[in-house]
Amino acid sequence: MANVRDIRRRIRSVRSMEQITNAMKMVAASKLRKAQEKVIAARPYAHRMQEILGRLAQVQEEEETHPLLEERPVERVGYIIVSSDRGLCGGYNANLFRMTNDIIKNETRDVRLVTIGSKGRDFYRREKFETVAEFVGLGDEPSYGQAREIAQEVISLYESGELDEVYIMYNEFVSAITQRPTQVKILPIEKPKQESKREYIFEPSDEEILNTLLPKYVETQVFRTLLEGKASEMGAKMTAMGAATDNARELIDELTLRMNRARQAAITTEISEIVGGASALEQ
Repeated sequence: MANVRDIRRRIRSVRSMEQITNAMKMVAASKLRKAQEKVIAARPYAHRMQEILGRLAQVQEEEETHPLLEERPVERVGYIIVSSDRGLCGGYNANLFRMTNDIIKNETRDVRLVTIGSKGRDFYRREKFETVAEFVGLGDEPSYGQAREIAQEVISLYESGELDEVYIMYNEFVSAITQRPTQVKILPIEKPKQESKREYIFEPSDEEILNTLLPKYVETQVFRTLLEGKASEMGAKMTAMGAATDNARELIDELTLRMNRARQAAITTEISEIVGGASALEQ
């Protein structure tokens, strides 16, 4: 009977855990819908902004190049790593760190990191990498103001010469099940692969437009990757908590079967003892 009591106690514990993971799954699913809508809305604007700046970069090829478009010898390369502040989201962070580490291992230049999220900050502190900026506590709904703060810090590092090239590492949202670790170069801006044969007239001037749009471009790219990362995090969390809930239910079924078997064995033992006692009395 003690064995049955132990199994019952474990079933209660697993059932409590199953209720928690199921609730976390539902919360993540609710937040995922909002995050997915924001990602879908942000993508066209970011892509169009990149295209416009690419055209402006072509115009400036034979003129004095804007500091944020200037390609210079790369001695120090920066990687912005968009991770999460919390765990319980499956392989969301691990896959991103694995891709980033593979790239860094093959890097012959000086590597400096900008970490977003406490998981990335803590991981690369343990790995003893040089971090030039850290951002944590962005919440479940990153704002454009937060993206602007990060972008301004990165621009400052680039203009000061502390970074000669900047990449951003994040999980691109594909679906609730699939998140793709992605690397995107944001500074200096890359020119389009196919040059446009059209002629453009910019007003008031391409230089003034660049001075206004280039910081906006960096801010937009950072903001988009924050949204992509948050949607990916919620998708990974929903999937992980769903799997944990299913595992808990399977374990409950298994424990229930074991408890029934233990109870049946106890009853059988008691019946055997009664029958044995009755037989002894008849003799």
